Amino acid sequence: MANLQQPRSQKLLSLEFPQSLAVYDDYAAAQKSVDFLSDNQFPVQNCMIVGTDLKQIERITGRLTNGRVAGLGAMSGLWLGLFVGLILSFFGDNDNVFAMLASTALMGAAFGTIWSLLGYLATRGQRDFSSVTAVVATRYEVLVEHKLLGQAQELLAKLPGATPNPFA
Repeated sequence: MANLQQPRSQKLLSLEFPQSLAVYDDYAAAQKSVDFLSDNQFPVQNCMIVGTDLKQIERITGRLTNGRVAGLGAMSGLWLGLFVGLILSFFGDNDNVFAMLASTALMGAAFGTIWSLLGYLATRGQRDFSSVTAVVATRYEVLVEHKLLGQAQELLAKLPGATPNPFA
Protein backbone atom coordinates (compact mmCIF):
# COMPACT_ATOMS: atom_id res chain seq x y z
CA MET A 1 0.00 0.00 0.00
CA ALA A 2 1.33 3.45 -0.94
CA ASN A 3 2.34 5.92 1.77
CA LEU A 4 -0.25 8.72 1.60
CA GLN A 5 1.31 11.01 4.22
CA GLN A 6 2.37 14.50 3.20
CA PRO A 7 6.05 15.46 3.37
CA ARG A 8 6.96 17.57 6.42
CA SER A 9 7.52 20.75 4.35
CA GLN A 10 4.09 20.42 2.75
CA LYS A 11 2.45 20.03 6.18
CA LEU A 12 4.12 23.24 7.36
CA LEU A 13 2.69 25.15 4.41
CA SER A 14 -0.90 24.02 4.74
CA LEU A 15 -3.88 24.36 7.04
CA GLU A 16 -6.52 21.69 7.57
CA PHE A 17 -9.59 23.76 6.59
CA PRO A 18 -8.42 27.30 5.78
CA GLN A 19 -10.93 30.15 5.60
CA SER A 20 -10.32 33.64 4.26
CA LEU A 21 -9.95 36.22 7.00
CA ALA A 22 -8.98 39.26 4.92
CA VAL A 23 -7.52 40.32 1.57
CA TYR A 24 -4.96 43.12 1.23
CA ASP A 25 -3.32 44.95 -1.66
CA ASP A 26 0.15 44.78 -0.16
CA TYR A 27 2.15 42.37 1.96
CA ALA A 28 2.85 44.92 4.71
CA ALA A 29 -0.87 45.23 5.49
CA ALA A 30 -1.32 41.44 5.63
CA GLN A 31 1.74 41.14 7.87
CA LYS A 32 0.42 43.92 10.12
CA SER A 33 -2.87 42.09 10.61
CA VAL A 34 -1.15 38.82 11.56
CA ASP A 35 1.20 40.71 13.88
CA PHE A 36 -1.83 42.34 15.54
CA LEU A 37 -3.40 38.91 16.04
CA SER A 38 -0.14 37.67 17.56
CA ASP A 39 0.06 40.67 19.90
CA ASN A 40 -3.44 39.78 21.11
CA GLN A 41 -2.50 36.17 21.97
CA PHE A 42 -4.20 34.62 18.92
CA PRO A 43 -2.63 31.26 17.95
CA VAL A 44 -1.02 32.57 14.74
CA GLN A 45 0.40 29.13 13.90
CA ASN A 46 -3.11 28.60 12.49
CA CYS A 47 -2.69 31.44 9.94
CA MET A 48 -1.16 31.77 6.49
CA ILE A 49 -0.46 34.71 4.21
CA VAL A 50 -0.93 33.72 0.58
CA GLY A 51 0.15 35.91 -2.33
CA THR A 52 -2.27 35.64 -5.25
CA ASP A 53 -2.68 37.12 -8.72
CA LEU A 54 0.97 36.67 -9.60
CA LYS A 55 2.65 38.74 -12.28
CA GLN A 56 6.15 38.81 -13.67
CA ILE A 57 7.96 42.14 -13.71
CA GLU A 58 11.10 42.80 -15.72
CA ARG A 59 13.02 45.96 -14.85
CA ILE A 60 15.40 47.13 -17.58
CA THR A 61 18.69 48.13 -15.95
CA GLY A 62 20.68 49.30 -18.94
CA ARG A 63 21.73 49.05 -22.54
CA LEU A 64 24.19 46.36 -23.63
CA THR A 65 27.03 47.20 -25.97
CA ASN A 66 30.08 45.19 -27.01
CA GLY A 67 32.22 47.23 -24.58
CA ARG A 68 29.88 46.78 -21.63
CA VAL A 69 29.52 43.04 -22.26
CA ALA A 70 33.31 42.70 -22.53
CA GLY A 71 33.81 44.66 -19.30
CA LEU A 72 31.25 42.66 -17.36
CA GLY A 73 32.71 39.42 -18.67
CA ALA A 74 36.23 40.53 -17.74
CA MET A 75 35.18 41.38 -14.19
CA SER A 76 33.34 38.10 -13.75
CA GLY A 77 36.31 36.17 -15.12
CA LEU A 78 38.72 38.15 -12.96
CA TRP A 79 36.91 37.12 -9.77
CA LEU A 80 36.72 33.50 -10.89
CA GLY A 81 40.42 33.57 -11.74
CA LEU A 82 41.30 35.01 -8.34
CA PHE A 83 39.26 32.31 -6.65
CA VAL A 84 40.96 29.54 -8.64
CA GLY A 85 44.36 31.09 -7.92
CA LEU A 86 43.58 31.24 -4.21
CA ILE A 87 42.58 27.57 -4.17
CA LEU A 88 45.70 26.57 -6.11
CA SER A 89 47.90 28.57 -3.74
CA PHE A 90 46.88 26.28 -0.88
CA PHE A 91 48.39 23.30 -2.69
CA GLY A 92 51.29 24.93 -4.50
CA ASP A 93 54.67 26.38 -3.70
CA ASN A 94 54.37 29.40 -1.41
CA ASP A 95 57.25 31.24 -3.12
CA ASN A 96 55.18 32.51 -6.06
CA VAL A 97 51.71 33.06 -4.59
CA PHE A 98 51.40 36.60 -5.96
CA ALA A 99 52.48 35.50 -9.45
CA MET A 100 49.99 32.63 -9.37
CA LEU A 101 47.13 34.91 -8.26
CA ALA A 102 48.00 37.51 -10.90
CA SER A 103 48.26 34.96 -13.71
CA THR A 104 45.01 33.16 -12.85
CA ALA A 105 43.22 36.50 -12.52
CA LEU A 106 44.46 37.64 -15.95
CA MET A 107 43.58 34.32 -17.57
CA GLY A 108 40.14 34.43 -15.94
CA ALA A 109 39.55 37.98 -17.19
CA ALA A 110 40.57 37.00 -20.73
CA PHE A 111 38.43 33.87 -20.64
CA GLY A 112 35.42 35.81 -19.25
CA THR A 113 35.77 38.52 -21.89
CA ILE A 114 35.92 36.06 -24.78
CA TRP A 115 33.03 33.90 -23.63
CA SER A 116 30.72 36.78 -22.75
CA LEU A 117 31.37 38.45 -26.11
CA LEU A 118 30.76 35.19 -27.98
CA GLY A 119 27.48 34.69 -26.13
CA TYR A 120 26.38 38.27 -26.76
CA LEU A 121 27.30 38.21 -30.45
CA ALA A 122 25.43 34.91 -30.87
CA THR A 123 22.16 36.69 -30.03
CA ARG A 124 22.65 39.00 -33.06
CA GLY A 125 21.14 42.03 -31.34
CA GLN A 126 17.91 40.35 -30.25
CA ARG A 127 18.45 41.38 -26.64
CA ASP A 128 20.54 44.54 -26.34
CA PHE A 129 19.64 45.31 -22.73
CA SER A 130 20.22 43.97 -19.23
CA SER A 131 17.42 43.46 -16.74
CA VAL A 132 16.28 41.89 -13.49
CA THR A 133 13.11 39.84 -13.23
CA ALA A 134 10.83 39.09 -10.28
CA VAL A 135 7.49 37.38 -9.77
CA VAL A 136 5.28 39.38 -7.41
CA ALA A 137 1.79 39.02 -5.98
CA THR A 138 -0.78 41.77 -6.43
CA ARG A 139 -3.04 40.62 -3.55
CA TYR A 140 -2.32 39.01 -0.21
CA GLU A 141 -4.92 36.88 1.54
CA VAL A 142 -4.75 35.98 5.21
CA LEU A 143 -6.15 32.51 5.81
CA VAL A 144 -7.01 31.01 9.19
CA GLU A 145 -8.20 27.60 10.39
CA HIS A 146 -12.00 27.42 10.15
CA LYS A 147 -12.47 26.74 13.86
CA LEU A 148 -10.70 30.01 14.75
CA LEU A 149 -12.20 32.25 12.05
CA GLY A 150 -14.76 33.96 14.30
CA GLN A 151 -12.17 34.73 16.99
CA ALA A 152 -9.77 36.14 14.39
CA GLN A 153 -12.50 38.31 12.84
CA GLU A 154 -13.42 39.76 16.25
CA LEU A 155 -9.80 40.61 17.04
CA LEU A 156 -9.02 42.03 13.61
CA ALA A 157 -12.08 44.30 13.78
CA LYS A 158 -10.29 46.12 16.64
CA LEU A 159 -7.28 47.00 14.47
CA PRO A 160 -7.73 50.57 13.13
CA GLY A 161 -7.51 50.75 9.36
CA ALA A 162 -7.30 46.99 8.85
CA THR A 163 -10.94 46.13 8.35
CA PRO A 164 -11.21 42.70 6.76
CA ASN A 165 -12.55 42.61 3.23
CA PRO A 166 -16.17 41.37 3.46
CA PHE A 167 -15.91 40.01 -0.10
CA ALA A 168 -12.81 37.89 0.55
